[in-house]
Amino acid sequence: MVRALIRKLFLRAGHSVLFTALLCAFVRSFFGRKHFMADFRTLSDAVMASPQIAASDLAAAKEQGITMVVNNRPDGESGDQPDGAIIEAAARELGLEYRAIPITSAGFSQPQVEAMTQALDAAEGKVLAYCRSGTRSTFLWSLAQAHGGMKPEEIAAAAANAGYDVSPIRPAIDMFAGRASG
Repeated sequence: MVRALIRKLFLRAGHSVLFTALLCAFVRSFFGRKHFMADFRTLSDAVMASPQIAASDLAAAKEQGITMVVNNRPDGESGDQPDGAIIEAAARELGLEYRAIPITSAGFSQPQVEAMTQALDAAEGKVLAYCRSGTRSTFLWSLAQAHGGMKPEEIAAAAANAGYDVSPIRPAIDMFAGRASG
């Protein structure tokens, strides 16, 4: 909650996303993780995106109706991230499904979009997708939605409502949407 407030205040004041992220990281490290609630952001009725989660965040996710966790962060990307296996074990212990669809700096591929589409289709409730900032998860969700025929304008609006800008991948969203419509 504090992190989300800081982000809104600094982004509205015209500070860059990088500056805001660095400030949030500093505040988080200074005060410790226990002072921050999970930052789950709603993309749709069925999907939420989040920056990096900890195993301790999963109980809160389950309370919000999450039934599947999708990890879009490759293991070893950063020294301070928990291994996917730790998140997976904690998720399964709580009765949550878990999928790993890592997105590296190489970008997105058709198999990753199809894997996300399959995960979303297989979910029996809400899905929580996460990566370092939530951006890659939002991008992959956007591409999967376009692949399924959702209009690009609706995708962009949903992402913006959650605090994410999909303009860097808008050509790919348009391409997937175009393929889906005809």
